[in-house]
Amino acid sequence: MQRGSPLRIGILEDQQIFLESLVSLLELSGIQVTARCATVEDFLAQTRQQPPDVALVDLRLEHRDGSEVSSGLRAVELLHDFHPQVRALVLSGNRDPAEVERCLRAGAAGYLCKQNVGGAELLEAVERVARGERLVPPELFPSPVQMDELSPTRGALGRLTSREREVLGYIASGADNLKISVCLGITERTVKAHITSIYRKLDVENRTQMAMLACQLGVERPVNA
Repeated sequence: MQRGSPLRIGILEDQQIFLESLVSLLELSGIQVTARCATVEDFLAQTRQQPPDVALVDLRLEHRDGSEVSSGLRAVELLHDFHPQVRALVLSGNRDPAEVERCLRAGAAGYLCKQNVGGAELLEAVERVARGERLVPPELFPSPVQMDELSPTRGALGRLTSREREVLGYIASGADNLKISVCLGITERTVKAHITSIYRKLDVENRTQMAMLACQLGVERPVNA
């Protein structure tokens, strides 16, 4: 997003009334809506023509004739792979923490539950995601990271080496040890050593917790993961 230019947002949402409400809310707030689509294919086509700063993505997309249901998660994955500058913000009725984790691993910058978000909160989330922040719904994770832990110099990230932060980014993207070793040009044994160190420094119990904490801390995930 260029300084002084309006924030651009693309919307992938199959419910027409809800889509129109979102467009109205965003445009009244001075945000430029560059795409308003009900299918992944149409959304990606418009994104290629006019990339937004933020993509607001629904997960469950039902075709207008009711013949098929597709997943917005595919859009999140393709945005991460081919349009990494576009920040994906998932807006879904799904409250399953496992689904939230899948979205964050796929490249989503944030996740909001439709049932719990109001207009002001949505606008704030869009602006925060556009600034490069990551958002995880606190109601789905009862033990959120404390604010003092989010500091890269004083908190958890400050305890990691630069290579460990790189490894953590790949873990947040769902990469296995072999892929991490290939991408970073190091042995799997070295990858395992870095992961062991990350476990100790971040005080997590498993790889899933490590990935979720990475997302909460705003660890940069590599485009080629």
